[in-house]
Amino acid sequence: MSSFEDAISHPQGDSMPTDTQAAAAHRSWWDHDADRYHHEHEGYFDTFYWCPERLREDEAHLLGSPENLPGQRIVEIGAGSAPCSRWLAQQGAEAVALDISEGMLHRARQVPGHASSNLTLLQADALGLPLLDESADQAFSSFGAFPFIQDLGAALSEVHRVLRPGGRCVIATNHPMAWVFPDDPGQLGLLAAIPYFEHAYTETSPDGTLDYVEFHHSVGDWIRAHAQAGLVLEDVIEPSWPTGTPEWGQWSPLRGAIFPGTAIFVSRKKAKPPETK
Repeated sequence: MSSFEDAISHPQGDSMPTDTQAAAAHRSWWDHDADRYHHEHEGYFDTFYWCPERLREDEAHLLGSPENLPGQRIVEIGAGSAPCSRWLAQQGAEAVALDISEGMLHRARQVPGHASSNLTLLQADALGLPLLDESADQAFSSFGAFPFIQDLGAALSEVHRVLRPGGRCVIATNHPMAWVFPDDPGQLGLLAAIPYFEHAYTETSPDGTLDYVEFHHSVGDWIRAHAQAGLVLEDVIEPSWPTGTPEWGQWSPLRGAIFPGTAIFVSRKKAKPPETK
């Protein structure tokens, strides 16, 4: 197979994996891949970056001004080794970092200061958050969980459930349009070659075991899922590629100058109406 054919191939099985099958695959994948992933992207986990474009929370303030963070309970979904939650805990927030992979959470426990009283690490599936109703001021995800979930509406409904009225949700994920371009940081990655209407990318073992899956959520999927969950979509941020930022996998200055690799969806749970006398 040529490099072109290999780059645009999106192998899929005969049927769409269920979220239960996907969860089992992702738990195993990230348990085994955690060390390699951190070694390959060393330096990225030193602070709170929203995306490979290196948008920093201490500059973007997508979760609010730093002076307003102390005392807030902020939940991270798909936290990995929890660098973002760790940063929030250092600012005085009560950070709750959730991830499906024990391997990733093990990495989080190796970082000095992980035992802060402001930081809680929990192994959990995004479709079943182990949190009480209306127990969080904010929820967010930085490229965690949501690309790996088929039922986006159900996942966002869980976010809605745990948010207090007026609470904010911020999700950074693959830009829906980036799906159509091969995962290549060079010229090949500028060719629109993969159907936008294709719904999943899967990898399987020779015995047919599902090893890895990413689900494609279109722009329309994201809008409908927020509406289904009762979250009011307030903004969609598409970061540009900053000068001097290095490549990250298929992300690169070449591609970033032409189309966005990241979309950040900002939404809010409606506040309760004021009581009438």
